[in-house]
Amino acid sequence: MSEMDFEQMLEESLKTIRNGEIVEGTVIDVKEDEIILNIGYKADGIITRNEYTNVPDADLTQMIHVGDTLEAKVLKVNDGDGQVSLSYKAIAAEKGNEKLEAAFNDGSVVTAKVVQVLNGGLSAVFEESRIFIPASLVSDTYEKDLSKYEGQDLDFVIIEFNPKRRRVIGDRKQLLVAKKEAMAKELLEKIQVGDVIEGTVKNVTDFGAFVDLGGLDGLLHISEMSWGRVENPKKLFKSGDQLRVFIKDIHDNKIALSLKFDETNPWRNAEEKYAIGNVVSGKVARMTDFGAFIELEPGVDALLHVSQISREHVEKPSDVLNVGQQVEVKIIDFNPESRKISLSMKALQTDEPAQELSATEETEDSSEETEE
Repeated sequence: MSEMDFEQMLEESLKTIRNGEIVEGTVIDVKEDEIILNIGYKADGIITRNEYTNVPDADLTQMIHVGDTLEAKVLKVNDGDGQVSLSYKAIAAEKGNEKLEAAFNDGSVVTAKVVQVLNGGLSAVFEESRIFIPASLVSDTYEKDLSKYEGQDLDFVIIEFNPKRRRVIGDRKQLLVAKKEAMAKELLEKIQVGDVIEGTVKNVTDFGAFVDLGGLDGLLHISEMSWGRVENPKKLFKSGDQLRVFIKDIHDNKIALSLKFDETNPWRNAEEKYAIGNVVSGKVARMTDFGAFIELEPGVDALLHVSQISREHVEKPSDVLNVGQQVEVKIIDFNPESRKISLSMKALQTDEPAQELSATEETEDSSEETEE
């Protein structure tokens, strides 16, 4: 048999292929950016990276191996270099579109990897089918920076399916909203006023902190952060802090929280600590024309009337005292019902008993504490 006859017989024994045909082949070599297939034709088939996956810069050696069997669609019988140009992505995308269409029709959840962050949303790939998730449908809260989602697997539903126009739209927001509604309902069914619960600080404002309780946010108002005065919540808490709080009130789905636990109430044993005649120390917290309020401990302020500052005449407290100054004082009156304590520095400067406050002084005292 002549060499010409052998080549003719070999060529006739090989199958013929056409553009658009689906062929099956065995991987005989893999590079980072292309796959070579033996498809039983006189030329090998080539699948480039772009025709294998929609994942940018994918390393094909990590995705496919020599000996694997693949189906692919013929793009060109002769790519100009004597090889057959193939597309695996085209077949995978067709199968992916079938599943996405089914998910669109029945509302089932789809999971796909985000491969690219675009202006206005995310691009995800499901079995080589591309889905666009608009920025407004990525989360149930506004997010300016979507870069954190790149490379993540996200769950969503298909709300628009038109592959011919390349419009396959995903919605993650409605899943998050539904999940939170379910969690909120579950939370409200199991909590009640007085319960102690753990949460995570979500946001801190000038008037308080919002704490994620697992389904709903509770408000920890500035007035409930401490038994003492809190000037700036942002100096006490930051996002991500874990807190143990108790539920002060529940109204519909609004939850008021507090850190003022009864066991830490400074007034519980105040009658012993601040009994009349006791000498204590404190810090000047604030001043008025008629006296200074001394913080004996966080949550316990007492009045040092201007007439009780010194044996010498004092026109106004700021003439001799400064805010933040530590002073030693004597308890000269304690009213547990109204939680009012009167102090004297003068009583420590003489053996004479401190004079009782005049009716006018008591009136000023009561008026000031009411304002406070």
